[in-house]
Amino acid sequence: MADQCLFDFLHMEIVSHVYKEQQSNKEQVDSKDGALCISVLESLGFRVGQGLIERMTRDSPSFKDELDIMKFICKDFWTKVFRRQVDNLRTNHQGTYVLQDNKFSLLTPLSSGKQYLDQAPKYLAFSCGVVRGALCNLGLESVVTAEVSIMPSCKFQVVIQKLS
Repeated sequence: MADQCLFDFLHMEIVSHVYKEQQSNKEQVDSKDGALCISVLESLGFRVGQGLIERMTRDSPSFKDELDIMKFICKDFWTKVFRRQVDNLRTNHQGTYVLQDNKFSLLTPLSSGKQYLDQAPKYLAFSCGVVRGALCNLGLESVVTAEVSIMPSCKFQVVIQKLS
């Protein structure tokens, strides 16, 4: 229980630090600088995801296909990182997956209403990076985005990039 709180506080402080650092370099964070902050957070998450998946799959057999990898991400990886499984996984069988978490752990402390809905993207950038980094280390180049319509529910869209 204590480690859950520590991770939540660390995540909030990382987000806060990145935005304060950018703000101290400029007078005000505009939309372009906000995108830079989100990019920095996503990059941090990417590296964390690579390291975590490396440790988790060290002694596991290789996956047979893309869907197997996504199932592993939704069950085992999500449980290890976010303390619960994904509530719903959908796919169009053409490389697009939607992972729905109805009670996303990193949004739960913020609000359960629409009060902080506009702040959600900056708290999801790190998580998108974590998922993208994990998938990259498993051999899948992807684009991961997240959207929130009602907090703390969140949908992550994963689009696997087909290599030509």
